[in-house]
Amino acid sequence: MTQIGNMSTLTQVLEKLRIKKIDNEFQLKEGVFTVERGKSYDPDELTIIKTYRFEGESDPADSAILYIIEASDGLIGYSIDAYGVYSNHDDGGAYDNFIRQIKVLEREEQLIFEL
Repeated sequence: MTQIGNMSTLTQVLEKLRIKKIDNEFQLKEGVFTVERGKSYDPDELTIIKTYRFEGESDPADSAILYIIEASDGLIGYSIDAYGVYSNHDDGGAYDNFIRQIKVLEREEQLIFEL
């Protein structure tokens, strides 16, 4: 897991992903990850290829994890797991359970992921 220092914020990294056209957001809906285009994926169709952790500067509880995810059809996107004050999952643990089922294959592809 990569920890990004004070030089990069989650917003800055998301902007860099957008510029690189890696801005498909995977969101958990009805037990599967979906993207805006309406495609949906089960955990076995996904691979986490990079993970970034952001720590809140004033409060460690204001933190987030950004997962860069590749689908079996080649689509690359991201999912954000914010917790603390900015928690974005009120699903009784469904998001955490889903993420745990996705295989992790951390890559060092500098051309794509150098942020």
